[in-house]
Amino acid sequence: MKNSPLTAFLVAALAVSALLSVVFCAFYISSTREKRRWEGQVEAIKNRNKAVTRLANEALEYSKHDTNIDPILVWANLKAKSPASSSNKASSK
Repeated sequence: MKNSPLTAFLVAALAVSALLSVVFCAFYISSTREKRRWEGQVEAIKNRNKAVTRLANEALEYSKHDTNIDPILVWANLKAKSPASSSNKASSK
């Protein structure tokens, strides 16, 4: 039996297909691992954001009882400047 060129072509195509399948599988596994790593970091950032938001809300609630914290809240842009304090500064100049 003679070797036909069609058989050689089909074997080569099968080898290329198998090689590409292995490469694409490796890319898929790599990207899945990276996605999981990023999801973990995103979750950590969300948790940190929630904690900071809770802390800011507690500080705003505390400022209702003790106004000595107001300059810090104004500096952190959590509370607007009170109009009374800005008019006192303007009149003193």
